[in-house]
Amino acid sequence: MSSIASTYLDFLKFPALRAAAQTRVQRWARNRQGADKAVTELRSRRIYILPTGVGLVFGLMTFTMLLGSMNYNNNLSFVLTFLLVGVGLVSMHQCQRNLVGLEVAFAGVDPVFAGQAAEFKIAITNHSKNRRPHLRIYVGNIKSRIDDLEPGESRIFHLELPTEKRGRVYLERFGVRTMFPFELFRSWAWLHMDLSGLVYPRPARNVPEPPPTQSAHGHRQHDARGEEDFAGLRRFHVGDSPRHVAWKAYARTNDLLSKQFSGADTSSQWFEFDQVEAADVEDRLSILTRWIVDADQTQRDYGLRIPGQEFSPAHGENHRHQCLEALAFFDAGGEENRGSAVYS
Repeated sequence: MSSIASTYLDFLKFPALRAAAQTRVQRWARNRQGADKAVTELRSRRIYILPTGVGLVFGLMTFTMLLGSMNYNNNLSFVLTFLLVGVGLVSMHQCQRNLVGLEVAFAGVDPVFAGQAAEFKIAITNHSKNRRPHLRIYVGNIKSRIDDLEPGESRIFHLELPTEKRGRVYLERFGVRTMFPFELFRSWAWLHMDLSGLVYPRPARNVPEPPPTQSAHGHRQHDARGEEDFAGLRRFHVGDSPRHVAWKAYARTNDLLSKQFSGADTSSQWFEFDQVEAADVEDRLSILTRWIVDADQTQRDYGLRIPGQEFSPAHGENHRHQCLEALAFFDAGGEENRGSAVYS
């Protein structure tokens, strides 16, 4: 027993050997389980369990006590030994049952800029009548905080994956684990949902002045938000100025409307890839990203021209996302996966 424990503990001391073994086991688990749905319930057949270092010491100690009890034929020693064996068996059973029946679902990931952490949100729901303590999700050395789930409770767990380049960050596999109770055993389940998040280019810090604003007189086709002649009301759009909201109409009808004007001077900017003064493609994309972020913060209309794509002047969250997404996937080969990071 001592040689087995020693071999196991020595194995844990060699990261390369441990990583190779984990890779093979994880590949086997993927082939065995296949791809998971966006909402998956954990069944007992896909939950794995192994003793922790503390559990191995506990087992070695219990076995030593059994040998001593048999040698001295001491009844009280037998009672204590069998009590500890019972504790170990109950702990093993409870640790595995702590994950059975949990519902795991993908709750989304917001786009980030390169260099920021992509926060994958995983929702875990406890539909049983029993409390589920000491739960955590993880991928490699990245771990969420430990939380408990009360009966019927659902909680969001967060995995913050670092990003370096624009494109996509992939979360091919993540695990749910527990060491409840006593941390004698580690029970876990792997989920293969093949999740991904969007990574915008990193905004440049020191950028040249953006192109000058262009003004035009008259009605703007995309939303007509001038400020000279009142032309009526229209449905509120994300990005509209609060000053243009018809608050009196909202109080009467509970519908959020915006005031529409005509005959106003309008202004917009065009951000063009070919006109950016930078030799490197990534530097150009970073400068364009900075111009877009700054214009969006001031709610100025801006358009974007890059080889193969053009976005007419507008503003708002949807327009900002479309422009930054086009920059995130831009390259000469048109490959969407450029610069992607994969976590499994």
